[in-house]
Amino acid sequence: QVQLVESGGGLVQAGASLRLSCAASGRTLSLYRMAWFRQSPGQERDSVAAITWGDGRAYYADSVKGRFTISRDNAKSTVYLQMISLKPEDTAVYYCAADSGLNTGHPLGAGSYTYWGQGTQVTVSS
Repeated sequence: QVQLVESGGGLVQAGASLRLSCAASGRTLSLYRMAWFRQSPGQERDSVAAITWGDGRAYYADSVKGRFTISRDNAKSTVYLQMISLKPEDTAVYYCAADSGLNTGHPLGAGSYTYWGQGTQVTVSS
């Protein structure tokens, strides 16, 4: 089993930057890929970014390309999401997800992940 804990969310103004962290614990050696998703009240959970644990290949949703960067620190078993030029529409609860590689599917598909964190709130004011 893998446990995920997100941190780094907060309240910022439009145009600001923020870095989210997701620390993994448990059987971290089995991880194949990790990702960030976000969800606003009453809406579906949308993809943000994903990264393969081994080679660091990254994937991004069109809505965040050029503004968000996903990265990982293997030694710390931690994945980061660096967000710049934040917009009010980026406001959401951001969730970290992990997959052991047994699932099939696109890296940005929520169904491709079996482990989820509790989420961290990001609020961007106008």
